[in-house]
Amino acid sequence: MTATRRRKPLFWRSAGSAFVTVLLLAVLGVALSLTLVPRVMHGAALTVLTGSMEPTYSPGDMVVSVPQDSYAIGDAITFQPVSGDPTLITHRIVAVQNGPEGTGYITRGDANGADDQPIVAAQVMGKVIYSVPYVGLAAQALGSHREMLLVIAGAGLVGYGIYAFGSAALAKRSDSSRGRVPARTH
Repeated sequence: MTATRRRKPLFWRSAGSAFVTVLLLAVLGVALSLTLVPRVMHGAALTVLTGSMEPTYSPGDMVVSVPQDSYAIGDAITFQPVSGDPTLITHRIVAVQNGPEGTGYITRGDANGADDQPIVAAQVMGKVIYSVPYVGLAAQALGSHREMLLVIAGAGLVGYGIYAFGSAALAKRSDSSRGRVPARTH
């Protein structure tokens, strides 16, 4: 009596593998867009904490702000409300003031009824170039362990890739050693 192992139909194995691969690639893409891209462009990925920029950016969204040579009315910028204070706010420029002391900006949150206090160019950290909804919620939940968890997730993705390619190579070798022609995939 020989024991035979029941295998899942090829369609379900392939569909499951494709789903996991797409999911992992999406996670990798988001991780790269929020870590590598801001670093290369000398910017930062920041979590939106309040509803002052709704509906454009909601609490829990993550925005990527990058320094620019100049800023214009309509740009969403990240700035220090008080020069030297590490607190950052992301609001939209509603007026540009050119004076003897340089360029200044008046900003306002999209959901706010009143303008903010004027700021000078030195207080501006950068312009929001894109945002990723909801990712800031996960970043807040991870807290100070964010960097370590990203490294672990990256190692997991690499490990999964090695496993996937290795198991496919072993299956192909096993099939050819038994004299079977491996199934073609398109």
